Amino acid sequence: MKKEQFQTLLQFFKALADESRLKILGILANQECSVEELAALLQLKEPTVSHHLAKLKQLNLVTMRSEGNSHLYQLDSEALQSISKEIFTPEKIASLVEDVDNEAWSNKVLKTYLEGDVFSNESVHRLKEIPASRKKRLVILKWLVSKFEMGVKYSEPEVNEILKRYHPDCATLRREFIGYQLMQRENSVYWRLSP
Repeated sequence: MKKEQFQTLLQFFKALADESRLKILGILANQECSVEELAALLQLKEPTVSHHLAKLKQLNLVTMRSEGNSHLYQLDSEALQSISKEIFTPEKIASLVEDVDNEAWSNKVLKTYLEGDVFSNESVHRLKEIPASRKKRLVILKWLVSKFEMGVKYSEPEVNEILKRYHPDCATLRREFIGYQLMQRENSVYWRLSP
């Protein structure tokens, strides 16, 4: 998401994070009102209503027209739809976290459950325990399955030999590989599945 879109989204939520502003929008969605009418309907002072309307006008959510000495306000439904189409799409919302490290949680799990420096290729890593949490277990299993080459078929003793380098309970780990569909097994021959 572009920085200006992010700022618009932030301003939008800040503006609507106020009960009075939401009520003003609700009223203006049904009818045109003056500051005086809104103040009476919401039991607020006119300067307070003017302040709220100014915030909503900054986002182009309300329009104003003059009628004599009065200013009449109305919800700008086209602006609301435009913001909705521009910003409130699954892709745009997902792009809010583009700068978040998606591997941070996985790395934390690996550091917790593996002995030694997880990010050093020279260090021998041993699994302290198999996590009880399914999400954490999947992180460990994905790390372990990376020790097997794609396209290579392994006999059960070969799989056991590789797994025992990391944890003694190779039978559980083999079953978990199959259960999480990280490996396939047929006639005691195992191979890694593509992610």
